Amino acid sequence: MFLRIDRLQVEMPLPKAPDPTAAAAVQELMGGRFGEMTTLNTYMFQSFNFRQRGALRPYYALIANIATEELGHIELVAAAVNGLMNGAEGKGDITQGDAALKGFVGGGGSIKNVVGPGPVGGIMAADSLGAPWRGDFIFNSGNLILDLLHNFFLENAARTAKLRVYQLTDNPAARRMLGYLFTRGGVHAHAYALALEKLTGVDMKKMLPIPNLAPEQIPESRPYLAEGWHRRLYRFSLDDYDEIRQIWTGDSLDGSGPLEVRDGPPEGGPQYELDANTEAFIPDYHPQEILEMARKLYQKAGGTL
Repeated sequence: MFLRIDRLQVEMPLPKAPDPTAAAAVQELMGGRFGEMTTLNTYMFQSFNFRQRGALRPYYALIANIATEELGHIELVAAAVNGLMNGAEGKGDITQGDAALKGFVGGGGSIKNVVGPGPVGGIMAADSLGAPWRGDFIFNSGNLILDLLHNFFLENAARTAKLRVYQLTDNPAARRMLGYLFTRGGVHAHAYALALEKLTGVDMKKMLPIPNLAPEQIPESRPYLAEGWHRRLYRFSLDDYDEIRQIWTGDSLDGSGPLEVRDGPPEGGPQYELDANTEAFIPDYHPQEILEMARKLYQKAGGTL
């Protein structure tokens, strides 16, 4: 089961202005072939189908624990896209016959993100062109070595995709989020390399980083490296998955210190408070009416405003 905490994994200031082009680029990191939905669901289904959990507990714990962190990565990418679209309201008045959302398509977005009941300019389970994420992106053979090898590949392929998104935008908010994901993805690739080394004796660490760009060469990654995020594997459970300590041990790849397991999730940062978009009926054409209903329900439950 899962325990949800209403915070982002890392603090991300709300962008100062909307940037639909940057939002479209970051959207690829949600539902693209090597996006966060693929990493999450690959590890999640591998954990669901894992055999001999008792005998192979450290490997099961590693995959299941990283899958749980990936839930937070999906939330972070979703927040980034919504933050980059915050304030990008339709221009006009529907009661006057205006085409208020005319500028949304072509501004870095997809028409699939505008029509239908879905959110205008919000996150989708799709890539940057609006193509839906596909379940056959998941890889789960049941063979432990093959699955871990795929996960090692997947983390490095995801890093490549993130680097390309980084090259597509210079938006500070988007790049701050990317700096964090570069760092955490590096941890996961390192963890799968250690797991494979314990199973096979092959030192996969020698291949890292892939692509051959050191983490410290990316400016937005440096603050996280300075704080030691690249040495930490968080244990996303109250009482379980302590066995990951048997795999996540030794020194960091940059020689800056020993690897460590931290119990519980990172402190993180607050969720965004996003603006209404009245022309798109979000949350409705007259959002003050919904706010009044919410106020009455809150007071009825004994709360005070």
